[in-house]
Amino acid sequence: MRAIQFSDYGSSDVLKLVEVGVPEPGPGQVRVAVRVAGVNPLDWKLRSGVMTELPLPRRPGLELAGVVDAVGESASFEVGDEVFGWSETGSYAEYALASLLTRKPEGMSWRDAAALPVAGATALRVLRQLELREGEVLLLNGASGAVGRFAAQLAVELGATVIGTAGERRFADLRSLGATPVSYGAGLVERVREITSRVDAVFDAAGQNVLPEAIKLRGTTDRVITIADPRASELGVTFSSGGSGERSSELLDEIAERVVAGRLSVQHAWTYSLSEAAAAQDESATGHSGGKITLDVV
Repeated sequence: MRAIQFSDYGSSDVLKLVEVGVPEPGPGQVRVAVRVAGVNPLDWKLRSGVMTELPLPRRPGLELAGVVDAVGESASFEVGDEVFGWSETGSYAEYALASLLTRKPEGMSWRDAAALPVAGATALRVLRQLELREGEVLLLNGASGAVGRFAAQLAVELGATVIGTAGERRFADLRSLGATPVSYGAGLVERVREITSRVDAVFDAAGQNVLPEAIKLRGTTDRVITIADPRASELGVTFSSGGSGERSSELLDEIAERVVAGRLSVQHAWTYSLSEAAAAQDESATGHSGGKITLDVV
């Protein structure tokens, strides 16, 4: 099968399209013929070596959407099932192994399905960790990013007031989702206080050293969660990692149901072919794609 792989850490130049053996599913696993793979910042951060170095060679890709091609013992799916979820062997490939999946609803596109496991499930998970309720005010840092945009919609659906940081070119989109946009950067505290006298919860989806200002606005570190600032523990803030223990097919089902019902929209940016994985990661690394980046594998 064709797959993207890297044998050294570095720039996107280390990504190579190679021919490798088709993996065989173990107990509880299925093999998925990948239709679309999601591209995430974690992909290029791992490739660059700035995070924990892992054994090489390595195949990138966390998210996949495709068709079950083979099943291992005690697997919960059958050959032919259309599924999406988290890959265990890297989704930048024609085939990948996975065990944490759910069935793709009829009518949902492959691109939408591949966009949900990381950003959609993270947004829903963190809002639940914050115990956000109707009538409360949420400060959402990075509201126009993949996670932030989902979180803004979910929080508005809950009946919360969402104040979201973003660049001015994203303001119209955030307003269309029901959020109140503010510019990020110096002076954030003053800009937010012009809008509201209280902040009940903070969701930092972008980092950018915003936590000190967010804590000042909140007045406490309680109900402040980041998924992007590694200094969280130094500041007494909860870091939500989204590790395998925080993933579930139930989260995927809830997000998918909202998308199919039209209550949650997916913003797509660029779609690349598998052979263009390096360009896709470079676009992701700019931080300005304005939506989900995916790879069409077939």
